[in-house]
Amino acid sequence: MSGAAVLWVALGAAVGAPLRYLVDRAVRSRYRGRFPWGTFAVNVAGSAVLGALTGAVVALPDGVVPAAVQAVLGTGFCGALTTYSTFGYETVTLVEKRAPVTAVVYVVGSVVAGLLAAALSWWAAGLAVG
Repeated sequence: MSGAAVLWVALGAAVGAPLRYLVDRAVRSRYRGRFPWGTFAVNVAGSAVLGALTGAVVALPDGVVPAAVQAVLGTGFCGALTTYSTFGYETVTLVEKRAPVTAVVYVVGSVVAGLLAAALSWWAAGLAVG
């Protein structure tokens, strides 16, 4: 990976990570309870952004979406916005707090919603640019 690519990834991550924190805090302040809505929201949103980016890259001729855009948005922004580690931690915490049904709903809901968001935004981006 070139030095420029690393800088593009870092730039995207510098926006994605604080945004994840702010969204999580905003959602938690509005929705109390066991279900980790903040992490769920950023993971689904990140899946949608990455799906749209990928759909556009696939639908457009090679080189139309520069590698720098793919690095800053895909790897940097989406990589820092979404969080598998927090998802895993929150799932284990739900099980430890004797909320196994909520844990299962969280896992299944996160996977299904993330895949649907990615697929729908991929499809929509393909329609929009194709």
